Amino acid sequence: MRFRIAFLALFFSVCVTAQTDVEQFPSFTTCDSIKDSALASCFYDQLYQELFSKYQHPSAAETSRVTLRFEVDRNGAFIPILFDARSATVKSALNTAFEQLPVIKPATYNGNPTFMQFIVNFQVPMAQGGSFTRIDTGDKTDENDANNKLDDIAFAKANNDYIKTNSKGYNGQELRSNALIPFSYQRYHRYEAAMNRVGSNAHTAVKPYTFEYVSDYFDLETERSSLLKDAESWLGRKLWNEHFIEVAGDDYWFVADPGVDLQLGKDTGEDTNTFNNTRLVAINGGIGKQLTFGATIQESQGRFAEYFNREITNRAPDGGNPGIVPGRGIAEDGGENIYDYPVATGYVNYRPSKYFNLQIGHGQHFIGDGYRSLVLSDNSQPFPYFKLNAKFWKLDYTVLYTSLRDVRSEVTADDSFRTKYMTHHYLSWNATKRLTLGFFESVLWQNDNGRGFDFNYVNPLIFYQTVELETGSRGGNALLGITGKYKLTDQVTAYGQLVLDEFSSEAITSGNGGYQNKSGYQLGLKYQNAFSVPNLMLQAEYNRVRPYTYSHNTVVLNYGNSNQALAHPWGASFYEAILIGRYTQDRWYGIAKAIIGERGFDILANGDNAYYGGNIYRTEDDRIADNGNMVAQGNNAPFFYGELEAGYLINPASNLKVYGQFIYRNISPEVDNAVVQEATTTWFNFGIRTDIMNWSFDR
Repeated sequence: MRFRIAFLALFFSVCVTAQTDVEQFPSFTTCDSIKDSALASCFYDQLYQELFSKYQHPSAAETSRVTLRFEVDRNGAFIPILFDARSATVKSALNTAFEQLPVIKPATYNGNPTFMQFIVNFQVPMAQGGSFTRIDTGDKTDENDANNKLDDIAFAKANNDYIKTNSKGYNGQELRSNALIPFSYQRYHRYEAAMNRVGSNAHTAVKPYTFEYVSDYFDLETERSSLLKDAESWLGRKLWNEHFIEVAGDDYWFVADPGVDLQLGKDTGEDTNTFNNTRLVAINGGIGKQLTFGATIQESQGRFAEYFNREITNRAPDGGNPGIVPGRGIAEDGGENIYDYPVATGYVNYRPSKYFNLQIGHGQHFIGDGYRSLVLSDNSQPFPYFKLNAKFWKLDYTVLYTSLRDVRSEVTADDSFRTKYMTHHYLSWNATKRLTLGFFESVLWQNDNGRGFDFNYVNPLIFYQTVELETGSRGGNALLGITGKYKLTDQVTAYGQLVLDEFSSEAITSGNGGYQNKSGYQLGLKYQNAFSVPNLMLQAEYNRVRPYTYSHNTVVLNYGNSNQALAHPWGASFYEAILIGRYTQDRWYGIAKAIIGERGFDILANGDNAYYGGNIYRTEDDRIADNGNMVAQGNNAPFFYGELEAGYLINPASNLKVYGQFIYRNISPEVDNAVVQEATTTWFNFGIRTDIMNWSFDR
């Protein structure tokens, strides 16, 4: 076995090692009469001749060197592992030739058939009578042995193992790993088209997904190969096809990419020049089969359309910073209405068995099958968390422990932001091959009386409503609900959510508009590969949330984080209808989106400071009425949003794309105030961005 381990680790060119009676090379028929060390030479010579007879060099491809990593299995079949060539057409031609190789006599170990791996390096086009590059390390070993004889006995174990470390073995390990796929609507809609087929046991609500999980239903490697461009130079491969840094060995891998989010635009209604300037680094990696990790670091400055700038300043935290960029974080003053905001995310994922994943990190989460989520969305900035996930039989169970912040001046204590905690349970059950049901509960509590993280909520199987009563109803805020998905066909999926923020059966059934009827629901439909057009997805969705939902009589215990909603970006007291179309063709894509609805704001004028139920950061003790509450009450504001985007995926490994975007937005409140103003926005935007986080401009 020592021979086999050394054989895998030492070489990136052909490796020739003396054979023993214990371990023997595989052999072609023409090599059957050859024994011992000569069998290796015969194997490589015959392999070169076989490939030469079957390989057809593409006419447009230049002369270059290629590397093949493969194994001969216990049956004598040639199994490809990695073909490294500058040109995608050369890779394809090598694959075609390799598939035509004959089955030969397998390698043996102690007389029993076994597999053996090889790495060969040679030039294409192949030449008649040519050969692979061969390195014989026997002399180096003898020299090391001679030197070791002169060493003191204490140095007997010393060895020159640096050159044995394989760091050039990256062959797409990320696509087969348990690393996280950054959550992007445009990226995920293709995966869900495959995962939502009738009979699939996939669970699609909890995002982000891992590469390994998606690959059970969608061929990530084939998709990546289909998008490769012919790129001969190192710079060309890094620009069009590969991660900027790719390092791998037998039991580790690591990839890293520099990235950008550069936007230039114009808000024509306000005559404002807009821009965003983000520089970032994104990494993913794995050690062994069980441990993966990833991180992103972003440094940004931006000026946006005026309505979005108002969103930023309306969420300003205590302490003097001018605002919070939704979904990103606290912004510093960059001058001239420019916001300077950093973002950092990261995670470490450990998989102790095929059923469990343990993850600790700082990031965003999304639960649901829709464009919006009334349960938990990526609308809030990243936050620290510990996540436990178990998948077995027809069940997928997720437990999330988090730490959140309330950054408003009225709750700040001792010049520090107020800390609160949340624990979330979500159980997804594939009840039939078409029907999926989900059940969730969340509880938030504040760090009062030195309470810290309350261990009453650590139990991953507990019913939080009971614990909330035991600890005092003002000591926690529980949220309950159910989600559902039904696969009408392989292409059409219906989905929905029901959220109950305060379970009062009397308030819900009475129909008298009681403020305690704090609930919301979602209904949606997805049509994948619509009208038999591959990669065309059409989606219709309706969301409705009653006043006072997500708020609480203890003002810190609202369902929010850092002045941002944890669920829907509009907060509460609204309804909306959404239509979305997404299309992908090779590296090109297009998006069309329309949203129409009504929102209910507080009036905040003429001495009317009552709480009408839309702002989740106000206390329900200031409510306008106990009964007669209606959706979008108070400062009623009809809303329309339209968006068109078209772009081109530059690099499928880093998800770098170039795009153009047009946004039209109109909102007409009955009363203009500091929070909402009547405005019509026409915003043109062009950019190049590494798509690793969603932007939510439709607010």
